[in-house]
Amino acid sequence: MEKPMAILVVTVVMSCCVLSQVRSDASDHRYKAGDSVPLYANKVGPFHNPSETYRYLDLPFCSPAHLKEKKEALGEVLNGDRLVSAPYTLDFLVDKETEVLCIKKLSKKEVVQFRTAVAKDYYFEMYYDDLPIW
Repeated sequence: MEKPMAILVVTVVMSCCVLSQVRSDASDHRYKAGDSVPLYANKVGPFHNPSETYRYLDLPFCSPAHLKEKKEALGEVLNGDRLVSAPYTLDFLVDKETEVLCIKKLSKKEVVQFRTAVAKDYYFEMYYDDLPIW
């Protein structure tokens, strides 16, 4: 009887040690007023064909000064996600009226890209603090 009890005690102690060291590497999703909340641009594509997707910045949107790609989990990779830092800043509990992101003169080719996206009813997907926005 002592051997099974010893195994049980060792198992419980090992489980407690392992569980006490488990920590999430994602943000804890708690913010104070004025804190920067992560916003990632993901993908764009025609609404009626969700399997056809492109990187958000394949369209000539304004891009951030320092493009940062988010490390993706296996599920995000399998889903076709391509998360990059968005050029917009949306701070927690901070009201915004309007703000110029960039001034950009579009070439004829870029105008055609946007017109095609509108004609094909493209959607865009972003993640604000890991919450999807379409």
